[in-house]
Amino acid sequence: MADKMWKRVFVIVVDSLGIGGAKDAREYGDEGTDTLGHISERVEHFILPNLQKLGLANLHPLKQVEPAKRPLAYFMSLNERSRGKDTMTGHWEMMGLKTEKPFITFTETGFPPELIEELEKRTGHKVIGNKSASGTEILEELAEEEIATGHMIVYTSADSVLQICGNEETFDLKELYRCCEIARELTMRDEWKVGRVIARPYVGKRRGEFQRTSNRHDYAVPPFGKTVLDSLKEAGLDVISIGKIQDIFAGCGITKGLKSKSSVHGMEQTIQTAKEEFHGLCFVNLVDFDALWGHRRDPVGYARELEKFDEKLGVLMETLGEEDLLMITADHGNDPTYTGTDHTREQVPLLIYGKSLLGRGKLPEADTFAVVGSTVADIFGVAMPDGTIGQSLYHQLQ
Repeated sequence: MADKMWKRVFVIVVDSLGIGGAKDAREYGDEGTDTLGHISERVEHFILPNLQKLGLANLHPLKQVEPAKRPLAYFMSLNERSRGKDTMTGHWEMMGLKTEKPFITFTETGFPPELIEELEKRTGHKVIGNKSASGTEILEELAEEEIATGHMIVYTSADSVLQICGNEETFDLKELYRCCEIARELTMRDEWKVGRVIARPYVGKRRGEFQRTSNRHDYAVPPFGKTVLDSLKEAGLDVISIGKIQDIFAGCGITKGLKSKSSVHGMEQTIQTAKEEFHGLCFVNLVDFDALWGHRRDPVGYARELEKFDEKLGVLMETLGEEDLLMITADHGNDPTYTGTDHTREQVPLLIYGKSLLGRGKLPEADTFAVVGSTVADIFGVAMPDGTIGQSLYHQLQ
């Protein structure tokens, strides 16, 4: 099978699905974390028939799920080589880039007064908030004030992000995007450089009614070098992004981008894409696991989201053809049973499935997420860009 050229590869990132502390977890204060395992321990029911078939419980023991007797996929654990444990670092490494210096966070202090002063001057809005908070809590606290005054809610989290809230009716979506573009420009300075500026629009008029909308937009720092996505695009192949992939890579190497309203919607978009003609990569991020359940420390919600994913995964597996390959992985951990609300430095799974694959079973643990991108590059016969990392699994797939 190793001499066969697949026509299409689907890479699905189940955002934050860690499977136990990475080799260097202690350096990050994350020793003993285990996103998937601790979720399994906290819920009574955990029904994952399709992930079971692919060998997830063979890779990581689960309380409610038996290992498959004859798993349909290859499966293995990946360690991250880059410094950091954020979304961009994980995704960039998948596609070959090793990040040496973690992105700056302002979790403990909020943003410096000099940055806030410049942001207020450039946007014409007074900043309120300027602290680390959850998106729902900050709205309950400050949204009524923003609606009444036209002030601008700015906040951060455990990630390297600057987030700005705006009510779609009173602040205006276009104005929110304008302010975020200014914030992105300001935070390109080294001393303020965050990985992403995020527009967080919402609707509602009073406490208890506020809801964030799907008009979120991420303004990411572009990758610091070329990735596998660029090589695929330059070779004339399709690179279709679903979810926040296009934002994470700042559009670099993407030929078509689809935004998702939810992780379920993202899987529906993936299934629809599998029914259409293309030649190349479909790269998917399913963010709800991280944003709705990991950061909010809700293992039950996380488990139910995984069950929804598993159901859609079954449909996708049926839809895939003989020339399709599916890779399921994650970008970091976010143990919902751990202290704080930060990502956790964990190993992540890699499941590789194809109807035409004859082989299956466990592959040796890898020391970088970049095996994903290097394998994709090898499948399509494109060169890894200069300076990228990763050892291809192509010739191990039978």
